Amino acid sequence: MAEFLGGWKRSHTCGDLRGADKGKTVILMGWVHRRRDHGGLVFVDLRDRYGITQIVFDPQLADKGHKQSHLIRNEWVLAIKGEVTARPEGTMNPKLATGEIEIKCQEVKVLNSSLTPVFPIEDEVEVAEEVRLEHRYLDLRRPSMKDKIVMRHKTSTAIRAYMNSQSFLEIETPILIKNTPEGAREYVVPSRVYPGKFYVLPQSPQIFKQLSMVAGLDRYYQIARCFRDEDPRADRQPEFTQVDIEMSFIDEDDIYGLGEGIMKNVFKEVLGEDIKTPFPRISFEESMNKYGNDKPDIRFDMLMVDVTVIAGKSDFKVFKDVVTRGDAVKALNAKGCADFSRKDMEDLTAFVAKYGAKGMAWFKVKDGKLDSNIVKYFNEEVQKEILATLKGEEGDLFLFGADHIDTVNESLGQLRVEIAKRKGLIEKGPKWAFCWVTDIPMFGHDEKGRVFSMNHPFTSPKEADVALLDTDPMKAKSKGYDITLNGFEIGGGSIRIHDMELQSKIFKILDISHEKAEERFGFLLKALSYGAPPHGGMAFGLDRLVMLMTGSGNIREVIAFPKTAKATDLMTGSPSVLDDDLMKELKIKIELEDLT
Repeated sequence: MAEFLGGWKRSHTCGDLRGADKGKTVILMGWVHRRRDHGGLVFVDLRDRYGITQIVFDPQLADKGHKQSHLIRNEWVLAIKGEVTARPEGTMNPKLATGEIEIKCQEVKVLNSSLTPVFPIEDEVEVAEEVRLEHRYLDLRRPSMKDKIVMRHKTSTAIRAYMNSQSFLEIETPILIKNTPEGAREYVVPSRVYPGKFYVLPQSPQIFKQLSMVAGLDRYYQIARCFRDEDPRADRQPEFTQVDIEMSFIDEDDIYGLGEGIMKNVFKEVLGEDIKTPFPRISFEESMNKYGNDKPDIRFDMLMVDVTVIAGKSDFKVFKDVVTRGDAVKALNAKGCADFSRKDMEDLTAFVAKYGAKGMAWFKVKDGKLDSNIVKYFNEEVQKEILATLKGEEGDLFLFGADHIDTVNESLGQLRVEIAKRKGLIEKGPKWAFCWVTDIPMFGHDEKGRVFSMNHPFTSPKEADVALLDTDPMKAKSKGYDITLNGFEIGGGSIRIHDMELQSKIFKILDISHEKAEERFGFLLKALSYGAPPHGGMAFGLDRLVMLMTGSGNIREVIAFPKTAKATDLMTGSPSVLDDDLMKELKIKIELEDLT
């Protein structure tokens, strides 16, 4: 390597040097961040991963180096030898860790030149995401992007340190596995050695971490790569990273304590912030009823209130029709928002329409009474009941959703957050609001009416609800749980089934035949019959956690080399077509449908 560096060795990074280093002769290496020609003196900000140091090219000190300084451009790679000196009075830069010193260049070597970057390597410049992703190696040079990758590393390191301190073993699980459908589509990998047979990439290490418990390894964790061939969505990646955890001989409280310990340690080590534990626990049912979703943002109030019974007493046809057909009417009290203009109300109505709402009724509280263009349909008693139920005060704004319960929850839940953003309520609340969502239902119905597992088929029901599996399984609650942060789900898991008789009953409810179960999960079922211990676990989404910790807009910002929202890699050009020889070797023939 030395010959490529002109025989030089880097003595310090561009973030190391301080006033105490004055007088040292040093060698720095890095990229030209900025160049400024002041006529006689030329100043170059030299940048590496660790920081920026100002280099001074003075013709009286090093004439050759000064002449070279007129040729170099931004993003050239330089090696600089020079003396550390204090910056002149009044020129120190408090924004830089190295801002009290500069390097008087004695000699410079150009290690590499650079094309003019397609965008400035600066945080202040807006660049289209497509351009950034196509040139990700340049994008990652920007200070904010570098800081996010560093924080991701620190987060992973803090998690590993904590898990190791709790007697967990970091165990790697296979990447090439058998197809065991768990919900999302899996990426398929053809086998060259066994033509016509295929591996898949794991959606998660779920089965293998359970096998680790059967093996007696007791406390497992892994920072695992996972893969899902799902339809494109704005904030979804085909490959992602999760902190995967499994433990034996535990219950839900053990998981809650561990999860809180991880978060407390990470936020202290990485951000220097103390978060309050234990985290609040909200049942799935309460979360859906009050927040409209299963990832409640508890940084502010403004909870949804069911007013279906009261709405049915009015003469307002929209409400009466909804109540008659058995659907729901809910309301939000947007405190102090009675000053919203007609334009504001039109905007909010258009906002909820994006989530399926067909309209939005509203009342303003004025002079202790309800005021609206529909108030004539509500007699005095009904108005009083609405005011009392919603705890109305002067200047409040009541917003109503009336439709199928799913539509009402979705639209009002989103509206709740939108109003909080407009009124600055989020900034007034706690910075980090964690929450456990508990008592998640065992089962749900899909759009075709088929029963599916709300977690996965190996999730255990609550002991008190086991009898419901025979009489009314849709009412059974599971030992499943999610953890949320600021309105985002960042993790989840469950206590697993370790009893084969109970597992068979769950398969039957899910319409998974004995033959199908053997085909999909036979090796796991066999393992469970060899003295499986009670066990459970969870997984955190590392990408989403770091996204929230860095205040980023989406998870692509905290992944070094992400895919687009359409699951493509603009930098490398993948996915791509394989050449004919490789396709023949793999014994694969593709017949594309006519998409024209």
